[in-house]
Amino acid sequence: MMGPATPISILMAEDDVEDQMLVREAFEEARLANDLVIVADGEELMDYLHQDGEYVDAGHPHIILLDLNMPRKDGREALKEIKADPKLRRIPIIVLTTSSAEEDIISTYDMGISSYIRKPVTFDKLVDLVKELGRYWLEIVELPPDV
Repeated sequence: MMGPATPISILMAEDDVEDQMLVREAFEEARLANDLVIVADGEELMDYLHQDGEYVDAGHPHIILLDLNMPRKDGREALKEIKADPKLRRIPIIVLTTSSAEEDIISTYDMGISSYIRKPVTFDKLVDLVKELGRYWLEIVELPPDV
């Protein structure tokens, strides 16, 4: 069991540079002192998780925030790979995307995500969302121990 002093590492896969900046600002605004790492696509996400290439010294994230629509390898493909890997499948994955397509919602839950959230349209709503995520995932939920 992780204690309250254990820093939670959050890994976000998001290709949109503006969204990356907004999320980072929202985390600061929400006063979440958690370790937030952002990668730009599914290829980088998998490199990070497997500690390949430039991520050879990467830690293991406690939570993944996943965009579905990314270049090179999209979130759906990365999700399949993560959930098929016994070393990675327990990491909670929160889909944070602009897609409201019913097939995306159904298929990603079928693949084992923990939550599906549509990206808010305003910065204030994004800050509110980050605060709620912080309260729920970092204060209430018991996360699996480091793998």
